[in-house]
Amino acid sequence: METTLGLEIIEVVEQAAIASARWMGKGEKDIADEVAVEAMRERMNEIHMRGKIVIGEGERDDAPMLYIGEEVGICTREDADAVCNPNELIEIDIAVDPCEGTNLCAYGQPGAMAVLAISEKGGLFAAPDFYMRKLAAPAAARGKVDIRKSATENLKILAECLERSIEELVVIVMKRERHNELIQEIRDAGARVRLISDGDVSAALSCAFSGTNVHALMGIGAAPEGVISAAAMRCLGGHFQGQLVYDPAVVKTGLIGESKESNLERLKSMGITDPDKVYNAEELASGETVLFAACGITPGTLMEGVRFFGGGYRTQSLVISSQSRTARFIDTVHMKDRPKYIQLK
Repeated sequence: METTLGLEIIEVVEQAAIASARWMGKGEKDIADEVAVEAMRERMNEIHMRGKIVIGEGERDDAPMLYIGEEVGICTREDADAVCNPNELIEIDIAVDPCEGTNLCAYGQPGAMAVLAISEKGGLFAAPDFYMRKLAAPAAARGKVDIRKSATENLKILAECLERSIEELVVIVMKRERHNELIQEIRDAGARVRLISDGDVSAALSCAFSGTNVHALMGIGAAPEGVISAAAMRCLGGHFQGQLVYDPAVVKTGLIGESKESNLERLKSMGITDPDKVYNAEELASGETVLFAACGITPGTLMEGVRFFGGGYRTQSLVISSQSRTARFIDTVHMKDRPKYIQLK
């Protein structure tokens, strides 16, 4: 899968990022998302594969969709029998967020990126468009911190694993009313809090890389993005746990479904019989092979944003593979026509 699709999925996130970056700072989050969706869809439909979107765009942000169940790739066309060899057919599940951090892009803030994760058919958890309680941490704390423990307990464990004091730890939390008590507990324990408005996939990723000065992600965010984060953290060997949140009273921002009861019924209809189950990265991204790709739209902790210059643009991407056990940072110059110069940095 990596050999066949590796370069092409990089181009998918690059094209989405470039399209969205043209709307950076213009205050139009829905347009920034829409153009990223269309660019991602167009490039995926040029790949020799049969892909199915298991996590897509739409309901939460009232945005255009690469909808759940949509099929993409050359081998989904009506003439697929003529152009696709059944013996060489690659069937994959795809989780996408063409513009992760639409508000970040719209207002020119750091951390927006185009992301996707792929695995063989059945290899990614089809998360409903609910919320998820999340805990991400570096590989040294894998299996030692636990989402069922208090933030204070986990900070003590994390400090021991990283051979630091709690005061030297930085925890990323989304700035939401539902997190007020969590934020206070983290501060009371002695750790420092970095608040973000959006973009917790980037926050989870940052936990896995030394030098980012990010040591944990805690709190509640979107469930689909949790699966994408889990795919990346599985490849990187980091710690990730997620637990679905189906009670609107907990998140205080609304959910798909009018009530806790209706949400439980929806989960049951999706085959989720234990709504309170705590999932680890290997359960959320269970495929034999998992690939994750991201491209910066605006500058972030891990990647530069899209930089435009006369006659072209430059992107920085990250592709992570469970197959080759690699994390590749890829710097690409895209030349249009005959550029007068090529931007070095």
